[in-house]
Amino acid sequence: MGYPFNKKSNPLLSFIRFDMNRLKFKHISLACLLALTVFACSKKKGTDQPEEGGKPGVDRKALLTYLADDIIIPSYANFKTKLDLLQGKSDAFTAAPTTASLVELRTAWVNAYVEWQKIELIDVGPASSQTLRAFFNVYPTNVANINSGIANGTVNFDLPATYAQQGFPALDYLINGLANNDTDIVTFYSTAADAAKRIAYVKKILTEMNSIFAKVYTPWTTGVYRDEFISKSGTDASSSLAGLVNGYVSNYERYIRSGKFGIPSGSMINGVVSAEKVEALYKKDISLTLAKTAQQASVDFFNGKSVKTRTEGSSFKTYLDALGANDSKTNVKLTHAIQDQLGVTLTKLNLLTENLNNEVKNNNQKMIDVYTEMQKFVRMVKVDMTSAMSITITYTDNDGD
Repeated sequence: MGYPFNKKSNPLLSFIRFDMNRLKFKHISLACLLALTVFACSKKKGTDQPEEGGKPGVDRKALLTYLADDIIIPSYANFKTKLDLLQGKSDAFTAAPTTASLVELRTAWVNAYVEWQKIELIDVGPASSQTLRAFFNVYPTNVANINSGIANGTVNFDLPATYAQQGFPALDYLINGLANNDTDIVTFYSTAADAAKRIAYVKKILTEMNSIFAKVYTPWTTGVYRDEFISKSGTDASSSLAGLVNGYVSNYERYIRSGKFGIPSGSMINGVVSAEKVEALYKKDISLTLAKTAQQASVDFFNGKSVKTRTEGSSFKTYLDALGANDSKTNVKLTHAIQDQLGVTLTKLNLLTENLNNEVKNNNQKMIDVYTEMQKFVRMVKVDMTSAMSITITYTDNDGD
């Protein structure tokens, strides 16, 4: 039914229509304002929008998903396989100590130690909260405390004071450093007066390693931490990217650059050379392999090289390219500068021989040269990369960048 008058010619009706429309506009504006307010207030700490700074192609959630599914979890799975094999060979040796079972244990130890170098840089989430590295790779190992722990049989491996008497470095001493040949080493586990205690100590090391690693591996593989990791896609200190970047940079700076080269060569401690502080001191002929593996793991992680397909995907590199980041010193594309520097570092590494203990003693300048080149990479990722990503470095160090 129509109105009983002409709407176009009625001034009162026109006023009413105008006022109603204005009221609707107010309601719509208020609703939009409330919606924006709710959205802003509901953003959880560690999360953010798909794009960073208005730049296209930056999707941190997709980046975190790829890193979790193609690199982190498969890397942990590979390490677990090697750790399980080490456990099996340890069980066989401690049940029947022979030169043959010792050789097999040593091979499994080397393989697991090499594989460890590929996951040590993943210092985020459970690995960080469980201080995984502290139970696996604190060196040089404390021989006096190991022997004391064997004698009293009551050492508590959960105490920080015992970190340097367990893990891979302690096993290095116990299966490589007790004597100059395998026959004599086996004697320490068979006919020596404290053989049973020494066997118990080796078992205790493996038990602790498996227990701690399970607390890291399980949350990732059950999805409990994986989902949390992906959801915290911001750049604040509590975000997954911030934790991942801090762990990555810290691992390279402290445990590759400094631990493997800077401290033994004296570059880090006022020229005081400490050849006895190299990694795998007692095995001797794998220290460069460990260092190169750790270096390559850092390269592959930066480039987003999938552990499953061996092809490159989302990564720190693609993220920096999307952000248009440049090197602060040369103003060239940051990822190009980083790749060039990694290549120079590899060239210096290739000039070393396997026994880094001998290299410190006889060719220490080559060790210093590696340290120097690694320091240049540290500056690029610790300063330029984090600045481009709006990530704050939250760990502390004692040297400049």
